Amino acid sequence: MGIVAGLDSAPDFTRIVVCDSDTGAVLRQGYAPHPLESPDGGRPSDVDPQAWLLSLGEAAGGGLLEGVQAIGVSAQSNAVVPLDAQGNTVRPAMVGGDKRTQVAAADLVDALGGREAWAQAVGCVPQAPQAVTKLRWLARTEPDNAGRTAGLLQAHDWLVWQLLGRPARRTTDRGGASGTGYWSAATGAYRPELVELALGHQAVLPEVIGPADAAGTTPEGLLISAGTGETQAAAFGLGIGLGDAVVSLGASGSVMAVHPEALVDQHGMITSLADATGMHLPVVTTLNAVRTLRGTAELLGVPDLESLSELATKSTPGAHGLVLLPYLEGERTPHLPHTAGTLTGLRRESMRPEHLARAAFEGMLCGLADALDVLRGRGVEVRRVFLLGAAAELPAVQAAAPSLFGAQVLVPQPADYAAIGAARQAAWALGVSQGTLDPRTPPAWQGAVAQVLEPGEELAVGQAVRQQFVSVREQTHPGAFG
Repeated sequence: MGIVAGLDSAPDFTRIVVCDSDTGAVLRQGYAPHPLESPDGGRPSDVDPQAWLLSLGEAAGGGLLEGVQAIGVSAQSNAVVPLDAQGNTVRPAMVGGDKRTQVAAADLVDALGGREAWAQAVGCVPQAPQAVTKLRWLARTEPDNAGRTAGLLQAHDWLVWQLLGRPARRTTDRGGASGTGYWSAATGAYRPELVELALGHQAVLPEVIGPADAAGTTPEGLLISAGTGETQAAAFGLGIGLGDAVVSLGASGSVMAVHPEALVDQHGMITSLADATGMHLPVVTTLNAVRTLRGTAELLGVPDLESLSELATKSTPGAHGLVLLPYLEGERTPHLPHTAGTLTGLRRESMRPEHLARAAFEGMLCGLADALDVLRGRGVEVRRVFLLGAAAELPAVQAAAPSLFGAQVLVPQPADYAAIGAARQAAWALGVSQGTLDPRTPPAWQGAVAQVLEPGEELAVGQAVRQQFVSVREQTHPGAFG
């Protein structure tokens, strides 16, 4: 039996799991928050990467890593660490996505000739959180820092490099590289001219290594695997494969699925990411998921989402004809950035709190079903949908999701899937280095333990509700999906 560790450096904390390399069983775990400070009390947009190392050290305390032979690293996506010619940070890491980079994103879209040009170049259209957009913001806002930037790393690249003692070779993986906006999942190559377009000059980029490759070995003999972004690590930890999709319910929503090839979407609705196994992970994002539910709860004066769910279950499928197009923040899928939400079907008998609550849940899920259909329309097979996020536990979500998605729905038990995915990657690299695993086949760990929900006899009812939503969407926003 080998022992491996996976560490996930999320936006607010580091979590480490130590696993049996053969089965994936979690043997022990550690946790520590990042020592972050923000002047306004919110999450900072600029972070000293040393904070990630400090929390890593704290999470690994008490002999947690004793006996570990290999470590995999997962970290928040889209965090950029600009380095000078000596490998020191030029400025704090730029993390997350905020309004300050939205102008830079629009700037870049125009600079290359539109959304389709970007989709063809790298499989995605620049968004506020992406690395390429942050480089444009840096060049426009902090030209001195941009001028000193000689190399670029993402969060997981930087952590791997630190764990290895800052060697001359810097590495990344396909998954992380595919989210930068200057690496193409379709060709497997960087587009350095896009770095120059954004930053104003070239910069040294990390070498992209294979999913089962080791980034190196520490002086103590600890193998460090390639590392990957949080999204890819979570998918790998869940154990999803062909035929599986993951729907994440946050304030906004995302839908991703495993596919054997990169998808180029001229409309820019699909972000063509690579996964952590050598396959592809097309992602479609909606701006309005749980924020739709929270807004409805506030409007109805109910205290929380559990109460809203309870209210919704007193209504019936179709909400007595009420349809909510939940485009409260504008929308990315379909591309309606300046629109607002729409509520239709108001009749005297439908003007009851439970029907509006039901319409909110159905509107949110139908919006995500639209995102699923963007992938299905490009040949992506969806037999099972993994539903993630706290809202996935709500009875109103679980009752409606299978029939609206037209697929079996799995609600996994809460677990540190990104850290588990990082540990599985470490086990893969370790096995390949020892000659016991094939570099094309990851270790067969037990997948997520999940509650299984079938569409069953409700399928026809759900598809009728879905058609009602689509009809209203087409009347209100004709041709929104081309």
